[in-house]
Amino acid sequence: MISPEQLQPIIFPPPISWWPPAPGWWLLLILVSLAVYGGLYLRRATTQPEPASKHDPLRDSALQQLHALHKPQGGEQAGPWLQQLNQLLKRICATRYPEYASHTLSGREWLAFLDSRCPAAGLTRWMILVQGAYQPDCRLDDKSIAQLQQAIDTWIRKHV
Repeated sequence: MISPEQLQPIIFPPPISWWPPAPGWWLLLILVSLAVYGGLYLRRATTQPEPASKHDPLRDSALQQLHALHKPQGGEQAGPWLQQLNQLLKRICATRYPEYASHTLSGREWLAFLDSRCPAAGLTRWMILVQGAYQPDCRLDDKSIAQLQQAIDTWIRKHV
């Protein structure tokens, strides 16, 4: 029989630690991270949000109003049409820029304000826009009418 003096002390193994993980766990962590990142990247790439500029109710309404205005044709008086164009632009600016009090501007200052918001439209060259409504007999040719309407259309599309 074995005496107690001959017995070796019992050595308990150290408890298994959860940190640091074994090398296989590191690899699994990297692969899962890459899969999550790749999934998010693909999701963002396949579902591109439409630009907010496409669905702006103010822009859509302004363009509808612009195209609904009766354009003078065949040498008709252009004064009322020019006045309506000015009113449309003033309403748009009052909505978009209430802090600038653009409704108080007139003449060159008004056209400069419009061009400062959208230089691509080139409205400063259309002085008739601000003066035509006050002329007793303001008539424009069809080419000028089309160009002015196109300039205002550009201003609304690119700015509003």
